[in-house]
Amino acid sequence: MTAFRLLVAISFLSIGAYTIIVISHHGWDIFPVFTSSILSMNWSGQFNLDFSLYLFLSAIWIAWRSNFSFLGIAIALSALVVGMILFSTYLFVLSYRVNTIQELLVGKNSLKN
Repeated sequence: MTAFRLLVAISFLSIGAYTIIVISHHGWDIFPVFTSSILSMNWSGQFNLDFSLYLFLSAIWIAWRSNFSFLGIAIALSALVVGMILFSTYLFVLSYRVNTIQELLVGKNSLKN
């Protein structure tokens, strides 16, 4: 679990630092840049579409893992927009609330079946 926590901490710090630099140079207005890239039908757009689908899948997993509770859906919707900064934080905190990677992946309730 220590290696996993280290991985998500490094992910958080890396994307956090990168995001701060990008915001300082380009501002907060990501959505027009992001969507125009997808609409351009080039490799940058392909990557952005792929990434969007990953965000959607990770949000569904977060909601499912929390049994579609209000808090779980709120976190999922936030992760859908914020991405790895929120997802890595969620996984880091979650890693301290469970005992095994199995519990982390499927939740304690799912292991009882």
